[in-house]
Amino acid sequence: MNKLILAAAIASTMGFNSHGFAAGPIDGTIYGKVNVSVVNADNGTTDTWKLNSNASRLGVKGKTEIADGLYAVYKAEFEMCVDDGDCKGQTFTQRNIMGGIKGSFGTVWAGKHDSPTKLAQNKIDLFNDLEGDIKNTFEGENRVSNIVAYSSPKMNGFSTTVAMIPGEGTDIDGDGQDDTGLTDGISYSLSYSQGNLYIAVAGDQDVDNQDLMRIVAQYNIDALKLGVMYQQNEDNLGTKDESGFFVSAAYKLDKKTTLKAQYGSIEDDADGDEEQTMSLGADYKLAKGTKLYVFYTDHTDSSVGEADKEDTAFGLGMEHKF
Repeated sequence: MNKLILAAAIASTMGFNSHGFAAGPIDGTIYGKVNVSVVNADNGTTDTWKLNSNASRLGVKGKTEIADGLYAVYKAEFEMCVDDGDCKGQTFTQRNIMGGIKGSFGTVWAGKHDSPTKLAQNKIDLFNDLEGDIKNTFEGENRVSNIVAYSSPKMNGFSTTVAMIPGEGTDIDGDGQDDTGLTDGISYSLSYSQGNLYIAVAGDQDVDNQDLMRIVAQYNIDALKLGVMYQQNEDNLGTKDESGFFVSAAYKLDKKTTLKAQYGSIEDDADGDEEQTMSLGADYKLAKGTKLYVFYTDHTDSSVGEADKEDTAFGLGMEHKF
């Protein structure tokens, strides 16, 4: 972490532009965002106001040409907790960190990173990092350690990423036995992107004790952006067998204001339990990298033979990217 801080200090001292360093020891981009919100959360028992830091982060990423058409690529990204400065007992916690080689053949990379399945979601989650985040309802939103992956170049709109996750002697699939192979866990995605259309098929095998498959689509129609996802997943112990869907819509009223809505539902065929999530909100753009937002989220957890559990949240916030 001291090296990251030192790199930023050197860049500032030498007058480098953080969005395009000259070739040399520092040849990347320092980036990040601050996202804070004041939220009222009500779970039916307690009604609390709180200040949240929503995945605020600081990172450096870039590439260095090591031969003609061949590059070393890297990223080191850390979460910073703007609300109380405590990220699980630390000032910074690790997010996506990777290194690899990129050429005309694609990119071979390794590290701790969002899985191909998570990345295939693209941006259909319009309330990402907030109380309505899709990860609060659906499996598959994993940042995985020890990833070894290959990402293809885009060809005729198609691209693919395949990642292997070695168990390194841990029980990665939850079957009670330690796993020691290179492909103890696998995550993949195949996507097509052309114009206003995006489609992806993705899946996990033995990742976070789940076997999972999802289909994602997104389409822009003038000022309207629509997203949909269908997902099936089951755990390795046979105690969870879920299927569900997720839909979202964003509409630009003008250059500054965007209205947003999304809904998701998933049901466990093993026990009949069901979860539903609904979020409504609006963004107001102050500048290129700065926006104000407001949102309301309702999450309902229904278990057979029990009363429904309902959590609601209302919030106002600001996001600034740099």
